[in-house]
Amino acid sequence: MSTHSAFIPAKTAWALVPALLLLTGCSQQNSIQLTYKMGEKVSLGTLTYNVVEATWATQLGEGFKVRTPQKRFLIVNISVTNGGGKEVALPLLSLEDTQGQLISESENSEGVPGGMGILRIVNPAQTLQGGMLFDVPLASYKLRLTDGGEPGSEKFAFVEIPLRMQGDNIQAPVLEVPHK
Repeated sequence: MSTHSAFIPAKTAWALVPALLLLTGCSQQNSIQLTYKMGEKVSLGTLTYNVVEATWATQLGEGFKVRTPQKRFLIVNISVTNGGGKEVALPLLSLEDTQGQLISESENSEGVPGGMGILRIVNPAQTLQGGMLFDVPLASYKLRLTDGGEPGSEKFAFVEIPLRMQGDNIQAPVLEVPHK
């Protein structure tokens, strides 16, 4: 009867600890999701994003070219700078709702002031600015940004898009109650 066991000598076990920690750190690093606030610069690979503003609209365009949303239009204005040495194709971006569902950017940005369109190539040392259109319910979201890498190996970060209506900064008048 063999009494062979799978015992690893202490010196060998201690030598494996740094490698195991390194592997554990790598897997955790890939699963970290970074979240930023609007106005903060977000660096992802060679791209640097800045989400400038987000506005809600009940329609786009004028006259015979008026567009109405199924829910509500959210226009997100961003700038994207390519700090790398080669061009990057910026895909359509997505919003994430509070339940974690992704909502894709509209392919039709007609009527969006400064709309970015769908073919977005950012050349080295170039900054692309414009608006992206989403048709979503009135709520808070996170804009999912990408480093422009190959599908399956790209990295993401999120920018919080809080629910703010254009009138949020307007304060209601204070009514004085006469004393009796």
